[in-house]
Amino acid sequence: MTTASPPGETTPVRRHTPGPYSGTGPAPRHRRRVAVLAAAVVFLLAMTVLSVMVGARGIAPGTVWDALFHFDSSSDEQVMVRELRLPRTVIGLLVGAALGLCGALIQAFTRNPLADPGILGVNAGAGFAVTFAVGVLGLTDPTEFIWFALAGAFALTVLVYVLGSLGADRATPVKLTLAGVALTAVFSGLTSALTLKSLKTLDVTRFWDVGSIGGRSLDVLPVALPLIGAGLLLGLFSAHSLNALALGDDSARSLGVRLGATRACVVLAVTLLAGTAVAVAGPIAFIGLMVPHVVRWFTGPDQRWILPLTVLVAPAFLLAADVVGRVVLPSGELRVGLVTALVGAPVLVALVRRRNASGL
Repeated sequence: MTTASPPGETTPVRRHTPGPYSGTGPAPRHRRRVAVLAAAVVFLLAMTVLSVMVGARGIAPGTVWDALFHFDSSSDEQVMVRELRLPRTVIGLLVGAALGLCGALIQAFTRNPLADPGILGVNAGAGFAVTFAVGVLGLTDPTEFIWFALAGAFALTVLVYVLGSLGADRATPVKLTLAGVALTAVFSGLTSALTLKSLKTLDVTRFWDVGSIGGRSLDVLPVALPLIGAGLLLGLFSAHSLNALALGDDSARSLGVRLGATRACVVLAVTLLAGTAVAVAGPIAFIGLMVPHVVRWFTGPDQRWILPLTVLVAPAFLLAADVVGRVVLPSGELRVGLVTALVGAPVLVALVRRRNASGL
């Protein structure tokens, strides 16, 4: 026997989170996450192979194999693999992982689903510092850019957080976003002023400023690899604390989380990741915004899954965008930063329109 609801009353509607993650128990959810992890590894390997083989000139798998293990300097295709495709792919893997994890950390840290290094001003700080190094100090070596980019990223990260924390309600997502957008506008203007002041500065920074992984040398690896590696370890180490922090400061403190240490760890990780990535490849937009949302759609809000999966999926996305840019314009002039922006803008609109987009 059923009882009808009284007139004027409606049955409460259960909130539903869209996506493959919804409607599962613990065991099926774990199996699905493992399957997503396996798919991410396959996706990354496939994009790595395509990045080496596909471009303005396609290269056969056998030639790639010979270039890697039986190198013949008289073969133009093998030289192309060794000198151009391989460094481009390695830089893409490194920069993609850094930007993706950086975006996931900022979104979890600020509890803002639309946060990324660009929106919070981290890229603008790094970009201004690099432009200052080129325009005022006359530096042109990318390995020297890294230290300036790190300093700029760290300074602006701290400044955004301090400004966003002013007031009685401390650091809310809206205040942090407003502070980041405002400081991004200020430092972007200063960067443009420095660039336009000198033709030499404009010439050095014009391709870097668009964001590209092509034409980069592996000489930056001895400096960039340890810095990004340290940032990845710090970020992944923060996953458990970020889960607790999502419940609120008081709840996190009651669970034993040291808020000050967690925030310092995340800020240091973001600085290392964003500063180094921007110094190496320029300010590539939307990777840090898109990929954590895509991963979260499959895994749910658990940062212990989101962060490592983002490290796998983000470089695969970046390499895919770079391959698309090479195929669309074989001359290689369609930089990866432009492709990610073209793809990222519609994704951003979809995220804004979608209910429960973040799950934070």
